[in-house]
Amino acid sequence: MTDPVTTTTDEIQRWTRLAADAADDKKATETLIVDVGEVLSVSDYFVITSGSNPRQVHAIVDGIEEKISSAGGPKPARVEGKEEREWVLMDYGAFVVHVFVQEKRDFYQLERLWGDCPRLDWQPAAPATGAG
Repeated sequence: MTDPVTTTTDEIQRWTRLAADAADDKKATETLIVDVGEVLSVSDYFVITSGSNPRQVHAIVDGIEEKISSAGGPKPARVEGKEEREWVLMDYGAFVVHVFVQEKRDFYQLERLWGDCPRLDWQPAAPATGAG
């Protein structure tokens, strides 16, 4: 587990990208990373992603927590909304993951709210192609 006092920017970005990768692994949609560090004192990055239904939101949240933990990363300090599965907030301190069911994401439009903030470069893994 990482110590928040000694965590470097590179480590924070690594965990943030890993969260985005884990969401992608669970077929999340429209995953993006917003750099909110210049305008928000409590966190450096937001990962924003969506699932098509509450069951998928739950799978995405579990996948993110498992992937970060298994890579030696931090556990979230708190998780809110996991029971409702419509907007789950995973607070890792230096970064926060927002997993929405698509209707809630469309309603709250966090990426629009933080639209003036830069995005952290992240691309989903290319789908595997095989000769079959």
